[in-house]
Amino acid sequence: MNDYSMSAKDVVALVERLGAHGVDACIGGGWAVDALLREQTREHSDLDLWAPAAHLEQLFVAFTEAGVDRVFPWPGDRPWNFVLHDGVRLRVDLHLYEPLPDGSLHYGSVVARGSIPADALAGRGSIAGTAVRCESAEWAVRCHTGYPARDVDRHDVPLLCRRFGITVPEGFEPLEERPPSSPA
Repeated sequence: MNDYSMSAKDVVALVERLGAHGVDACIGGGWAVDALLREQTREHSDLDLWAPAAHLEQLFVAFTEAGVDRVFPWPGDRPWNFVLHDGVRLRVDLHLYEPLPDGSLHYGSVVARGSIPADALAGRGSIAGTAVRCESAEWAVRCHTGYPARDVDRHDVPLLCRRFGITVPEGFEPLEERPPSSPA
């Protein structure tokens, strides 16, 4: 593990601290994949975390206690999605949402209104033997495919698809199963 990796112990400690402050956190991204698989399959440089916007004050208190109290400006940051860090190695990519009357979740600006189904954040898994709420397998696959695939995405997506019987999206087949490239 390198100095910028978050351990399973780090993730569990942060999620437990948030829970102690009444924050209804849901794990996303690569840690959600590993939670769903119930084992750590790779290193993680950050923790993607979904939380209700109404819990922001408690979230800041909990993270400040843990030393995760600095905003890490990143291109594309928005009020509903930004990164907090501790200045050393703990980094949390925060995704804030608001429940809507129809049961879906609002994520994003009021101008580019977007909603996600509530069951997208209803997955159950475990990290280091600790039960956690995380993205559903279907939603995790969808979230890993909305941008140009990185090596970690090509790692995560086939594992989820195999375990949960989801069709592997084009371009995410394991390298040994991909059709040969044509010569340049």
